Amino acid sequence: MTRRTLITRVAAVPGSAAFPVAVALPAGAMAQSRSSRAKVTTRVRRLELKHTWTTVMSSSTHRDTFFVEFQKDGITGVGEGAPIVRYNESAASAKAAIDAIAPYLESCDPGQFAKVKREVFTRVPGEWAAKAAVDIAILDWAAQKLGTPLHRLFGLDAEDAPVTTFSIGIDKPEVVRRKVAEAKDYPLLKVKVGLDNDQEILAAVRAETNKPLICDANEGFRSKEQAVEKIQWLAGLGVTLIEQPLPASNLADMNWIRERVSIPVIADEACLRPEDVPRLAPYFDGVNVKVDKCGGLQEALRMIHMARALGLKVMIGCMVSSSVAITAAAQLSPLVDYADLDGNLLIANDPYTGVVVRAGKLLLPLRPGLGLSPALSA
Repeated sequence: MTRRTLITRVAAVPGSAAFPVAVALPAGAMAQSRSSRAKVTTRVRRLELKHTWTTVMSSSTHRDTFFVEFQKDGITGVGEGAPIVRYNESAASAKAAIDAIAPYLESCDPGQFAKVKREVFTRVPGEWAAKAAVDIAILDWAAQKLGTPLHRLFGLDAEDAPVTTFSIGIDKPEVVRRKVAEAKDYPLLKVKVGLDNDQEILAAVRAETNKPLICDANEGFRSKEQAVEKIQWLAGLGVTLIEQPLPASNLADMNWIRERVSIPVIADEACLRPEDVPRLAPYFDGVNVKVDKCGGLQEALRMIHMARALGLKVMIGCMVSSSVAITAAAQLSPLVDYADLDGNLLIANDPYTGVVVRAGKLLLPLRPGLGLSPALSA
């Protein structure tokens, strides 16, 4: 059976997108949660970057992200979303959207987190990062209530978590070399490309290390011919994977490119939500799943299952975020081929500690919920 045939059959099955997203919660464990009222607190935090972060799309020294605290029965669940300007989202608009539905959230039963997610999606148009923050906070609360790490609520083993990449943004060659040197403990680097200085960027990287690399073009290549030329050149330098070489809207040229290159091509900007996965399957070797873009961990899990059913490779990625969002995404990392979860490592004022990295490997907290702790400097 071809992938295209499988996609057609999957799409034809009523409710086929509704992959299981989590185990049911025991009624006794959640009885108290239905009888008391919650408190929802929202805030915007400015995260200061250690280095100016430059991609094809933008350059910045800080990022504003959106936080939700869900307090009930003496337990506080914490969530974070990193709004994406490209999709007309901001931390301020995320806060306004969730503040507007706070009365519902304060009266909901968080033990029924799948139902809460559906209701939030109905009440909040767009604002995917805001919805992600709520989903993370509710799941953090539910797992704490049950006294289990969140990844175990999904039936996953922390030992199966992969290594994460460490990202090297576009910069002057001397700064790139310094960044690569700082990332000496990471066995896999992710290098941003797509501007006219790709050669000097890769030369600077290779002057410091012979580690395997992946590259992210962020839609930066201008034609299918240039994409093939660049990808073949990158493969010769030890690059093992390329993300989003052409604009997200250009699917017509993707198979032409894939027939001429030897490394996997992964959809990033083209892949937002579950419905995109079957649409992209004929044109890419894999998809990058980002919790902020799809609206939370429950939707991200659906995307992973859909991608696997369609024979795609899976990366779980991130935006520049604190340890809240990164630790949340890391809960699903045992399911994927590639993890790009370094957004918290790029900032100087992380308000929490959670997942840590040792020799590149993601070490998931074993405390209940996300397993977060306030940072000593927060």
